[in-house]
Amino acid sequence: MFGRLMPTEGKFFELFNQHAELCVKGAAEMVALMTNFDDLENRVHAIESIEKQADKVTHNAIELLHKTFITPLDRDDIHQLITRMDDILDLLEDGAQTVSLYDIKNPTQEAKRLAELCLGCTEKVRSAVEMLNNMDNSRQILAICADIDRLEADADHVMRAAMSKLFRDEPDVRNLIKYKAFYEILETVTDRCEDVANIIEGIIVENV
Repeated sequence: MFGRLMPTEGKFFELFNQHAELCVKGAAEMVALMTNFDDLENRVHAIESIEKQADKVTHNAIELLHKTFITPLDRDDIHQLITRMDDILDLLEDGAQTVSLYDIKNPTQEAKRLAELCLGCTEKVRSAVEMLNNMDNSRQILAICADIDRLEADADHVMRAAMSKLFRDEPDVRNLIKYKAFYEILETVTDRCEDVANIIEGIIVENV
């Protein structure tokens, strides 16, 4: 019912889907980077290219928001949703550039796990966004949002364990600073995914 009654001006859901897909691609590139540093330059370039594509989608969504009189969702929800998704890719780009600029030599198991959790979160974001145009999907969407919350909590646990190991076992202060910064960026990616889930949960509450 919601899908039939909802105004469709602006093609906002199409833009949401495009951006969510780019978030997944960016996170998948980060996992690939953490798996093999031999192709560092190309991986970093790929993430930067994906982030630029996402910036264009964000710009188009905000531009359409200003031009559209009747929007399918609350205007503030549209703006928050697209900008929080954009934050995800901004952070993934920051992470890739940190690896390159800080000359991080080896991916740790903790970094690999955090990257995998980033990918899992973005995949869940994509799934939730894909169903957002029809409130008949509200239960499935809320279940996906709960999955994102659990993945973010897992990232918190990995982060704490990684920091403990780093401060306990890393003798080189420079490496400690490098990995600490990188871990924090990856964990924050999952935080931003949780922010997206919270926005989507609010949209469900407002429209069901």
